[in-house]
Parts: sequence; C-alpha cells; structure tokens
Amino acid sequence: QEQVVESGGGLVQPGGSLRLSCTASGSIFGINLMGWYRQAPGKERELVASSGNDGNITYTDSVKGRFTISRDYARKTAYLQMNSLKPEDTAVYYCMVRGFSVSGRPSDYWGQGTQVTVSS
Repeated sequence: QEQVVESGGGLVQPGGSLRLSCTASGSIFGINLMGWYRQAPGKERELVASSGNDGNITYTDSVKGRFTISRDYARKTAYLQMNSLKPEDTAVYYCMVRGFSVSGRPSDYWGQGTQVTVSS
C-alpha cells in the first residue's frame, strides 16, 4: 500500500498559487523530517524544501520568498504553499518522509508524485 501520498497538484497560470499536501501512513514511525523535492523533464531531482523536527527548515534559493513548508505533526502531514508560481516551477513534486519502519529500520519514504504545471 502507499505509505506516502501527495495531492494538490494541477495546472495554474504564472503568478498563481497552489498548496500541496503530503500525508504519511501509520506504518511510518518516528518521523524526524519531511521534505518536498521536484523533478522537471530532463533534469535531476532537486530539494525544494524540508522541515526537520529539530526546527531546521531549508529552501532551495529559487523558491525562497515564494514557497512555504509547514507540518501538522499529529496528522503526519506536510504542506507546501506555493505562491507567485513561475513556468520554471513546472515539475513533478515528490514528498519524502524520513522515519522508521515497524521493524525499526531507518528509511526514507517517497510518494508517487504530483504534477505541477505553470503555464499561460
């Protein structure tokens, strides 16, 4: 079954906004970080934003001031608020969850991705 599920992608005009959601299943324990990555056609996957339980939040330079990552710890959910979207933001956005399996094995879990297309 899917352990990480993203939603909220879609088609938006330049300057518009979207909010992505990512929810981790109950089979992932001890989550200590959630993050968002993206991959555009022909390009490598890159970190967009991450949020650690220690309070450390990071953004790639190209989204600073436009994107905001937030967490709902009780619901094992991360959000990515995306404002002032640009065509170069077009990509498949993936959620990553760093935690532990039921057996105690540390793992990074990935969602299936959600498409964000910014176009006129």
